Amino acid sequence: MPGNGAVTRSTLRQQIADALRDEVLAGRLRPGRAFTVKEIADQYGVSATPVREALVDLSAQGILEADQHRGFSVPEYSPADYRGMIAARSLVTDGMFQSLTAGHPAFADSADPRTAAALATVRRRGEEAQRAAAAGDLGVLVGYDLRFWRELSCLFGNPYLADFLHRLRLRSWVCAVQHLRRLPDVRGRLWAEHTALVDALAHREYEAARGIVAAANAHSLELIERLAAG
Repeated sequence: MPGNGAVTRSTLRQQIADALRDEVLAGRLRPGRAFTVKEIADQYGVSATPVREALVDLSAQGILEADQHRGFSVPEYSPADYRGMIAARSLVTDGMFQSLTAGHPAFADSADPRTAAALATVRRRGEEAQRAAAAGDLGVLVGYDLRFWRELSCLFGNPYLADFLHRLRLRSWVCAVQHLRRLPDVRGRLWAEHTALVDALAHREYEAARGIVAAANAHSLELIERLAAG
């Protein structure tokens, strides 16, 4: 039936996009690495259409760059790019904290069963991220960190905010991984105060939460700039 073909193509598109995103975030696809639609289609043994759609999706997210002559490539991000991403993220999170201080109901009643359950889920993501950071497993850390922030921002009830912050954090991880891969061991080198942030929000200690995020941004920026400088 015609519908089955559309579903299959859409599924392939997402699977290919997920696989390539994971390769970039793991640092296995290096900055500047270029490839064509045909190359990826041959690699996965699929037709060109879902591959092209997946690559366009990843380009829209800033994970890949598109060039009509060369195909697609992994972008090369500089410390200045990372600083700009951190600044953009800070504008978003500062706005979130300001809205909480002004009375946004996202964490107003952490004893409410639904809010408590949502916070518990986010906290578990944070615990997994912290374990990955302690073990030096960068790939697992990136995955849980992205899920942690996505689910935390979803508590504000604004899907546009959650999606925008997710894209910012995704792109900043693409940049950070390019530099972090220079370290032989990342254990103890990466920010891992996820549960402290959740606890501060649950207790409506919004200034403390703001301070945790500011410290995280400063720590990561200092680390990336130091690595880039050699």
